[in-house]
Amino acid sequence: MRKNIRKRTKRNKTINIDVKKVIIPIIIIFSLLIFSTIFALTNALGEKIISRVKINNVDVSNLTINEAYQKLKEQFERQINKNITVKQGEYETTISLEQIDTKYDIIEAINEAYKIGRNKNIIISNYSILKTKLFSTKIEKPINMNEEELNKVIDDISAKIPGVVVESSYYIEGENLIISNGKTGIYVNKEEFKNRIIKAIEKQIKGIDIGSIEIPVEEKEPEKIDIEKIREDIYKEPKDAYYEENPVVLHKEIEGIDIKISIEEAKAILEEQKEEYVIPLTITKPEITVKDLSNQNFFPEQLSKYVTRYDESNINRSTNIKLASEKINGTILMPGETFSYNKIVGERTIKAGYKEAAVYMGGKVVDGIGGGICQVSSTLYNAVLEANLEITERRNHYFITGYVSASRDATVSYGSIDFKFKNTRTYPIKIECISQNGICMISIYGIKEDTEYEVIIEDKITEVIPYITKYIKTTKLEKSVENEIQKGVNGYKSEAYRILRLNGKVISKTLLSKDSYNPLERIVEQGTK
Repeated sequence: MRKNIRKRTKRNKTINIDVKKVIIPIIIIFSLLIFSTIFALTNALGEKIISRVKINNVDVSNLTINEAYQKLKEQFERQINKNITVKQGEYETTISLEQIDTKYDIIEAINEAYKIGRNKNIIISNYSILKTKLFSTKIEKPINMNEEELNKVIDDISAKIPGVVVESSYYIEGENLIISNGKTGIYVNKEEFKNRIIKAIEKQIKGIDIGSIEIPVEEKEPEKIDIEKIREDIYKEPKDAYYEENPVVLHKEIEGIDIKISIEEAKAILEEQKEEYVIPLTITKPEITVKDLSNQNFFPEQLSKYVTRYDESNINRSTNIKLASEKINGTILMPGETFSYNKIVGERTIKAGYKEAAVYMGGKVVDGIGGGICQVSSTLYNAVLEANLEITERRNHYFITGYVSASRDATVSYGSIDFKFKNTRTYPIKIECISQNGICMISIYGIKEDTEYEVIIEDKITEVIPYITKYIKTTKLEKSVENEIQKGVNGYKSEAYRILRLNGKVISKTLLSKDSYNPLERIVEQGTK
């Protein structure tokens, strides 16, 4: 009997041990589940983002959604108001983040941060909480910008940088084809430049100091002159002007143009090492021109007029303005046709009659051939705007000009920077350009549309960039004597809009451009004698 009882007791002990092994883990798991549930619910019901969370390098730990929004918004606005400096050699300019419409989706980023630890699945929520507590979580959202505006800025800098490669170009002067040889220079790698700008913007938004960006350039030879392609471009059969009635449609005359010599002879001329080549042309005049159609007035109404003033006592500059004006005067542009300032005016050379006058070059004011013709292109730009025509190519000056307000100028440089616009009206237009007695006046004539809008051009300065003073020591002057050799001019950021009104009501307001003008440093000599 005793032996059997001992066995039962032993068996009971074994059963007790097995029950403990099962119950203890169950209790632990159950406790963890309760703790986990409480942990998750506590976080889910809280109003704050958990600790150790950053959004684009900004710590938003333990902040409410509103607090995080204000902190990020202040950081973003502080960084977006800073310009990015780009330079190459001595050339330096800035890029405005506002100009390229830089944006960041703060709300989306904050929502993502707030959702950490707030998943419907408790296990996932707790995992994300523990992971963040141990290793932190960094939320990186892309910075958005207007790619079209960024490309415009890059094109603008690429055209204005000193020493840029000049491609060959041509224009027709009388019965000659004038071909200008290209010049070896630097070429901006635009894709690499764009990548550098984007990376710099991303760093700046995070508050990381980026210093300045080096503009990536490489040496480039101009494209070889292709006389066969040029001949193909200029060749025209002569056509008489004529018009159709009901409705009246004008067809402008076309002069017949062809190279007078053989292609082989032309190629031989181009083999010579010259800056400019002259190829004779055969010009066939049409029998009937627009002027011969005197029984019709195809340009009865003035569509726009714009006037700027210049100092006629500055003989060289006045001469250049008048020469450019004469080239443009009388130009007729058919519907859909594009006007090119450089094609119409041609290259500005001593041979063509142009004089040396002050021009902007490489961020400095220097004497150059054709100084002053930008006043004509700027006057034309404003007349074109007020005629409600489409601008296809236009760039602002490096410094502010004195003859038009900010964002109302159009700089040109033969071979690199052009001013172009398209006749987007139903009927042809005629440009009248007269420069005399210190007044440059450009009028555009044509037939008004069935619906003709009142055009208002609105420009405004958004920021003033103060100039700095540079002092140069000289032994030519006595001590304490100063001589100002260049006046300082403030730089500006500006923008312009075209407003269309009909019967006094605003129909549209379109941004024309956002521009940046560099300050011109004041230079003062200080005597040391």
